[in-house]
Amino acid sequence: MNLLAIDSGTEHLSIAVGRETTVWQYAGAGGARASTDLIAGVLDLLAQAGLPMAALDAMAFGAGPGSFTGLRTACSVVQGLAFGANVPVLPVDSLLAVAEDARQSAAAEAPAPALQVLALLDARMDEMYAAHYAYANGQWRVLQPSQLLRPEALRLPDADANLGPLLLAGNVFAVYAERLDPAVLQGGTVVPALPTAAAMLRLAPALLAAGLAVDAAHAMPSYIRDKVAKTTAERMAEKAAAAGALA
Repeated sequence: MNLLAIDSGTEHLSIAVGRETTVWQYAGAGGARASTDLIAGVLDLLAQAGLPMAALDAMAFGAGPGSFTGLRTACSVVQGLAFGANVPVLPVDSLLAVAEDARQSAAAEAPAPALQVLALLDARMDEMYAAHYAYANGQWRVLQPSQLLRPEALRLPDADANLGPLLLAGNVFAVYAERLDPAVLQGGTVVPALPTAAAMLRLAPALLAAGLAVDAAHAMPSYIRDKVAKTTAERMAEKAAAAGALA
């Protein structure tokens, strides 16, 4: 299967091209800076793989949750490339990609036939994105969909030995280490992980088989957080309330 995958929803840009069993990868700065290197990186990897865009079976992108600007950048680039090449687009849940990245890292040291992952991404604004997944028989299952919460509010999922060991995966541990409940950190194995393009390549065949690819025109990011800025009225009301409290 020939695939292109892009993620720019975090502080890291990740691009990967897979041709059968060989993978070519590029890593750079993500978020708002991703647009500088994204298209050049895609073209370079496709050239290394000897693949024209029209030969791709699908183009995958990290659909979120994540950085608003980064998600829009990946989605719009993939839409444009896929539309021109007449290739389907595969939106990939970014937290599922985090879970897959952690699973692969853990498997390199201690392969497990079954495991569960609490995937966590820094959402900024003193919040984080979280989702709970289970992996068994080569397939992923969603136990708790993506949600937005404060670090202090994170709790371990209910214990279930049938789901296998628990991995705590993501990029929140250095940022929110002092705000996470110690019981959470002690309840699983911490694995630094990101929604890498290589992880999306591994997820793509099953997602495509499940019929989750869409036409380029219908590809959309998944933001979770609907609001990133306060209105002028809200800011003025907060200032008035603070002034009143000090009076």
